[in-house]
Amino acid sequence: MTIEDKTALTSFLNLAGDYIKGGYKVTPPPDIQEQYQEGLSSLPLAYQIDEDDEEAGESLSAEAGFATGSTSGSNHSFIPSSIEDIAAAINTCKACGLAATRKNAVPGEGVKNPLVMVIGEGPGADEDSLGRPFVGKAGQLLDRMLAAISLYRDKNCFITNTVKCRPPENRNPEPGEMAACYPFLEQQILLLKPSLILCVGRVAAQDLLKTGTGINALRGKFIDLKIGEIIIPVMPTFHPSALLWDSSLKSYAWDDLRLFRTRLASISEEYASSIGKDGKN
Repeated sequence: MTIEDKTALTSFLNLAGDYIKGGYKVTPPPDIQEQYQEGLSSLPLAYQIDEDDEEAGESLSAEAGFATGSTSGSNHSFIPSSIEDIAAAINTCKACGLAATRKNAVPGEGVKNPLVMVIGEGPGADEDSLGRPFVGKAGQLLDRMLAAISLYRDKNCFITNTVKCRPPENRNPEPGEMAACYPFLEQQILLLKPSLILCVGRVAAQDLLKTGTGINALRGKFIDLKIGEIIIPVMPTFHPSALLWDSSLKSYAWDDLRLFRTRLASISEEYASSIGKDGKN
């Protein structure tokens, strides 16, 4: 069964399940309210990548110029020498169906020696139009969140997403789409070697950390990510879209950011001194 067939079948089963349970498409129950909180317009039932999906993802990733190995990020056949090499590969990638509907791929942007990588789920309409990450309302809020802890995309951050092309109607990326894009993300991390990663949103955190745990349980904690020979602490937090959707989450996100700032200051003297210069406390 192809990825397209599985996607169609999954959508049908999700919709059929709703009709069977109530005769109409129902509001998500409390156990998946995290998805609702993120302000997503489409809320498919969560499901894991099975062996067939992994094999399909490997095939798609090979079309993108990579040969996937283990989830540790080793055994890629193409090792880019620069972040521009990866961007060029992303801009011409046709490894999954998102290439057919995008206006622009969105490789990411920021400095080449970042203290921090910020990783979200995928581009939205504004990002798709401009080819830049986090430039809509959620992106503007993200910039303010980062500035509150002395982080900036043009100074000490690199911002990207788990998938580099916009899913139609801002739906969640499918497992095969994320599998096809994951080697790009791995290579970006390996080249940039950030000190910490801030992962915003449930979908991005689950894809990056290969877990089914929800964002409420993941947020505010540092989780080690091993890629190749490097280990980088990752902190998941709420996506800026979730904060726009539900302002009650902002205090939790601020708690996460303060903890993130403290950890970063403990490993970077330059950053620690910049906090005082920026007037942040």
